[in-house]
Amino acid sequence: MLRTLESWPDWKIALTLTVGLRAFYSGMAAALSFFLHPDPAVIHSNALTDNLPASGSWHYAVLGIWERFDTLWYLRIAQHGYDLPRAVIFYPLYPAAIRLVSSVMPMTVAALLVSIVGAFFFFWGLLRLGREGLSDMGRLRMLLLLCVWPTSFVLFAGYAESLTLALIVWAVVFARGGRWWPATFCGVLAGLSRPSGVLVAIPLTLLALRSRRLSSWVVLFTPMGLLGYWGWLRWSGRPSVVEAYRIYQGATVAPPWASIREALRLIVTEHDGLLAIKLGLVVLVATLSLRRDVRLEDKLFALAVILQMLMYTGRPLLGAARYLLPAYPAFVVLGRYAARRWSWKQFGFYLAAFGFLNVMWMWAFLNWSLVF
Repeated sequence: MLRTLESWPDWKIALTLTVGLRAFYSGMAAALSFFLHPDPAVIHSNALTDNLPASGSWHYAVLGIWERFDTLWYLRIAQHGYDLPRAVIFYPLYPAAIRLVSSVMPMTVAALLVSIVGAFFFFWGLLRLGREGLSDMGRLRMLLLLCVWPTSFVLFAGYAESLTLALIVWAVVFARGGRWWPATFCGVLAGLSRPSGVLVAIPLTLLALRSRRLSSWVVLFTPMGLLGYWGWLRWSGRPSVVEAYRIYQGATVAPPWASIREALRLIVTEHDGLLAIKLGLVVLVATLSLRRDVRLEDKLFALAVILQMLMYTGRPLLGAARYLLPAYPAFVVLGRYAARRWSWKQFGFYLAAFGFLNVMWMWAFLNWSLVF
């Protein structure tokens, strides 16, 4: 099967995986919806849970099961705007896209559709990035490993990840092809989607410097998406994103090593196995991204993604596996390693191991027992 897939055009591979994974996750969530019995007290300890759809119906199995955590905030913002101070944590591009698409379909369906389209373009763009230095089989293995990465199911949930990742990888694809205006446009939108999106300004700036073309300096406008949102918050009298994290989530900006130190302390003193897995994933991504054969702009981007993730106090490494997804250089290197060093049995083992963790995280997500 993989031998057949590797000969297909990139867009067709991406579309096949997108449709297949959407069907797989929808089927799994629908089946689990009749067996999961989350604690009502845990559910209502989360925000915006007063009007959740009742469980036990097919409507809940198909759509309601996906209304969890951040999705509830994105749906509210799409409907009511930033009417609550805490909402400013959630950047505007994804809820704006939901609102636009919801003009022709139900709101939750619109949220999932935007994520599906984002996942397709992310997969397609990642395959394009992998053309340099990867064989066809290496690119396919890279994408499959990304698809089973722990928490990668969130690409098909009502979250902004897939949209942000698609914009990041296509910004880099366009910049490497010398198409500076599309690269900048994607970069600006990425900064409006998630905090990690603005970091794509790093590879874009380095690529522009290397090109030595005056036209490339349009990439200096890349941070305008993020800065524009922050400026609007200040102009409208709303709290800043940093203030909202401090007030509503108890997270303040701190040196990255503070998070690592606290994670190590909890792993040693409280034998926190899940935290150990998260720290292991951080180390893996850092090791892969900082290899000698990785482009400088890719190294700096991946390092910035990791450091940004570590710069908030509170529960250490909260959401770490999900926040590592933008580090595309790590997945490119992983695909190269998988193609050159792993046999089919070894590849199958790592695929199964990552996939198992991904399914376990999805189980916890659907059961309201883990915050992302």
